[in-house]
Amino acid sequence: MFGLPLPPRSRHGAAMAKIPFDIVGFDLDGTLIDTSGDLAAAVNHAIATIDRPPFPVEAIRPFVGKGAKVMLERALDASGGYDDATLAQLLPVLLDYYQANLSAHSVPYPGLVAAMDALAAAGVKLAICTNKAERFTLPLMDQLGLTSRFASIVGGDTVGIAKPDPAPIHAMIARAGGGRTIFIGDTINDIAGARNAGIPSIAVSFGFLDGPVENLAADAVIDHFDALLPLLESWPQ
Repeated sequence: MFGLPLPPRSRHGAAMAKIPFDIVGFDLDGTLIDTSGDLAAAVNHAIATIDRPPFPVEAIRPFVGKGAKVMLERALDASGGYDDATLAQLLPVLLDYYQANLSAHSVPYPGLVAAMDALAAAGVKLAICTNKAERFTLPLMDQLGLTSRFASIVGGDTVGIAKPDPAPIHAMIARAGGGRTIFIGDTINDIAGARNAGIPSIAVSFGFLDGPVENLAADAVIDHFDALLPLLESWPQ
């Protein structure tokens, strides 16, 4: 005589609660992937052309999170200042170098792959909405072998406007098939974008923060991807 199917089990062996979301959306830089090493290399390559000394990776982290132009502005300002002409000269140098060296140092954050495996096993679809342009986003995900894990990937130029506008998050949800969605990110663009799109958000404390993570006013905060599944399992149905 056949019994009822056993409920899914977590990696700790306990029965896994149902996750009350159809889609879990992620930001890319500083959330899914630590891209700071390759971004630092691109910044240092660009500023070396005007004889500025290189920054260590840790010094570049606070410059990241609001796009390549702001990152370069911050680096130039911290290394001796800049004018508009210098910025215009160096931005394409930075972008071309970065495009040619997307994944030399970039890696998923600890616990991410296991969390994605568990979400997929629970029937949850994964998606990405990033302000990074498609010409960087799509090759990076391919090079890291992660593209096939995501039901949709929306870049900063996919719909002609970026977060915190809700349009790219709405596009991410629609392209993933629709359903109840939660979004995970590390900057105000991510959390405000989720809020503007009418969905809940989770902030990661390990990303490219430019202030205390509490200032983002997300619905929840995680310090490691090991905490993601328990948090989602306990989310109000």
